[in-house]
Amino acid sequence: MTDIAREFWGIIAAIVAAIVWLVRLEARGVANASEIRRLWSQRKEDMEASLQSRNRTDKRLDEIGNDIKLLLREARKP
Repeated sequence: MTDIAREFWGIIAAIVAAIVWLVRLEARGVANASEIRRLWSQRKEDMEASLQSRNRTDKRLDEIGNDIKLLLREARKP
């Protein structure tokens, strides 16, 4: 048994190293998938906040436009 272990120790070490590498690779893949889900969630929140901000800006610009029109109408009255 020890003769076989001495003869094939390089191959056994390579197999063990490959298994360790694959386990670490899987762990990294799981971590990356989790991070991607978090980023998509953050992106969704950012898009909603951006839409709300844009809607508030549009509403305010409409109010300003209406105020300007009203002022112009009043300025034209004799």
